[in-house]
Amino acid sequence: MSDEIGFGLFVPQFRLTFDDLVERARTAEAAGFETLWLMDHLWAPAATRENSLEAWTTATALAMRTERLRIGHMVLCNPFRHPALLAKMAASLDVISGGRLDLGLGWGSVEAELTAFGIGEAPARERAEQLAETLEILQLLFTGEPVDYEGKHFRLRGALARPRPVHGSIPIHVGGAGPKLTMPIVAKHADWWNCVSYGVDRLAELVPLAGDARISVQHPVGLVTDPAGREQVLADAQRRFGDWGGLIRGDADEVAAALRDEVELGARAFVIQLSDFAEPATIEHFAREVIPRVRA
Repeated sequence: MSDEIGFGLFVPQFRLTFDDLVERARTAEAAGFETLWLMDHLWAPAATRENSLEAWTTATALAMRTERLRIGHMVLCNPFRHPALLAKMAASLDVISGGRLDLGLGWGSVEAELTAFGIGEAPARERAEQLAETLEILQLLFTGEPVDYEGKHFRLRGALARPRPVHGSIPIHVGGAGPKLTMPIVAKHADWWNCVSYGVDRLAELVPLAGDARISVQHPVGLVTDPAGREQVLADAQRRFGDWGGLIRGDADEVAAALRDEVELGARAFVIQLSDFAEPATIEHFAREVIPRVRA
């Protein structure tokens, strides 16, 4: 990502067909978004009966249908995968895509999902410890050299992972907003800290805890593209995202003004979830009308 403010589109893969996802990815790429982000859940939270495509399969398929767009997950659930498997999956997709993977990780905060699928019931602090070890192991395995590792949760003996990522490593994004469990991991291991929407109101106090990590901020956005439909857009966005925190509603000027405030606090990228399930016309309007206003 360049030095100018970056923009990513978050499109959780539920209530959308795969063809819908391809259309949105290609539209985002053509419009000038740098990244596309998917979710990593075994079911869609709060919509468990909806179809939802598996995270890595979907990311790989979308990478094959785009050319420049970077692909990632906001964020991967660390308890789902052993770090050695994760390293192999990440390096493979990075190579297949020509070095276009961004690796977003979290320690797994949806406890009901972990319980429902028998993933485990480790307490939050233990899951955070496991994430820290995973990040250490990933960097070791990405070297392509034999790895011995002795941690509290994971142990490797002469483990070797090849191929290496295209550029030798993969940008690490750690998502969350917890000052005690998440932010120490960010400061020690992350290239990027993604401030999730429920943490936006604490952005100023959390920024100093991010260390040298660059900062991205996640926002649900109800973007008004036509003044005649303003009240409907605002109401739909409030209904869908009102409990999440970080919701921005309004026209291009209003949305850009809110994002510029966060640039002043240190944000260098934004991950946007559009309230209309990222209709292509709305993606294009955001890229054409909002992004230049923020970067200006």
